[in-house]
Amino acid sequence: MKRVVLVDAGGTNIGSVRYALQRLGTDAELTSDAARIRAASHVILPGVGAAAPGMRRLHDAGLVEVLRGLTQPVLGVCLGMQLLCERSEESDTECLGLVPSTVRRFVDRPGLRVPHMGWNRLHRDVDHPLTNGLDDADTAYFVHSYAVPAGDYTLASSEHGERFSAVIAAGNFMGMQFHPERSAGVGARLLRNFLSL
Repeated sequence: MKRVVLVDAGGTNIGSVRYALQRLGTDAELTSDAARIRAASHVILPGVGAAAPGMRRLHDAGLVEVLRGLTQPVLGVCLGMQLLCERSEESDTECLGLVPSTVRRFVDRPGLRVPHMGWNRLHRDVDHPLTNGLDDADTAYFVHSYAVPAGDYTLASSEHGERFSAVIAAGNFMGMQFHPERSAGVGARLLRNFLSL
């Protein structure tokens, strides 16, 4: 039986992610209880804000080692995706270390707005069940100043002065930099793909 949990680590987008899942027929439990997270079939780590406070909340809740030890499908959303990486340049923060990458701030360039905010095109780089049905004409809604560089873990990328990871996967740990709950049909399709894993 599918049992989806949203990790309650204080992310301000938790309500909207939960509502997006309800629209797909999935009522996700919001919890910071380690046993409930370990028992879930699918785990979603939402997050909005900065890396250091995000990791502090996970440490305070005793969830860092819990998350590192999960073997079921895990999805990080927005900041939650960045926290899956080894480090973030934002306040030189040690993250969960599940994706071999350092999160970097967008390089300031003339005419380039940081934060990267608004709709941007997705490019499917690798065939993966999470990106099934993703087309190169599809767009998603982003709000972020830091990004995961494109690498071997990149399933889909986008561009904002430079190419960066929009969707990643390293084993059972996956992430979406954009807000799937605010990305209309594309976001719903990718969330549905995640739930089908």
